[in-house]
Amino acid sequence: MANSRSGDSVIDRLVRVLATFDRDERVLTPTEIARRAELPASTAHRLVGDLTAAGLLERDEEGGYRVGLRLWELATRGSRALGLREAAIPPMERVQARVRQHTQLAVLDGDETLFVERLSHPEAVGNIAQIAGRLPLHASSSGLVLLAFAPADVVERVVAGALPALGPETITDAAALRRKLAEVRRLGYAVAPGSIEAVATGIAVPVREGRDGIAALGVVLPRDAGDPLRVATVLAAGAHEIAEALAAQRSRSMG
Repeated sequence: MANSRSGDSVIDRLVRVLATFDRDERVLTPTEIARRAELPASTAHRLVGDLTAAGLLERDEEGGYRVGLRLWELATRGSRALGLREAAIPPMERVQARVRQHTQLAVLDGDETLFVERLSHPEAVGNIAQIAGRLPLHASSSGLVLLAFAPADVVERVVAGALPALGPETITDAAALRRKLAEVRRLGYAVAPGSIEAVATGIAVPVREGRDGIAALGVVLPRDAGDPLRVATVLAAGAHEIAEALAAQRSRSMG
């Protein structure tokens, strides 16, 4: 793709336009898109028009734009998250039936935690994680599990980087983070009280393929919810079911 005068490619600029949308800003005007994407207004207007013509954006009656169903369709077809979600939903439902709180599935994407599925309960404690939402790896129980079983270069990059506080007890010290990751590997689960919300505790376990952790299955509980080991045992059973379902998927596809 040809580069612009600023050096970024057309693909770079298209991604920047699409990335302006999030759960808080689902409908944007072209002017807002230009500002959030840091693009000239004329460039943003042209790209918005091209994306709308392709069905990747949709225009509403008031002149605002939102992500189009065509984009969801294309992204869903080949995503590795699709098979994982299909394998995970039944075990997640069983976990949630027992804990009656938020139950979520996350994967490592770059140096972030990406949540690919979440089941909620009306009486569940507060939880900022959303489907397709991201959090820093050090800031949640799911992220700590993913980081503990991540490749060494990812661990070193995250530990050496900025560790911002998202809650009152987020781990922000590199040495403390290393100790926590060693604990997660030793115990086989992560407990993160107050890492994001003071009133909540996150507990997560790895979904394993052999010795590799391919995802994290977690719950968010009230701070005084009881024995973390009991909850981790329930999660471990669910993670084992997910791993077995994924193995069955692979067997059928090779069939």
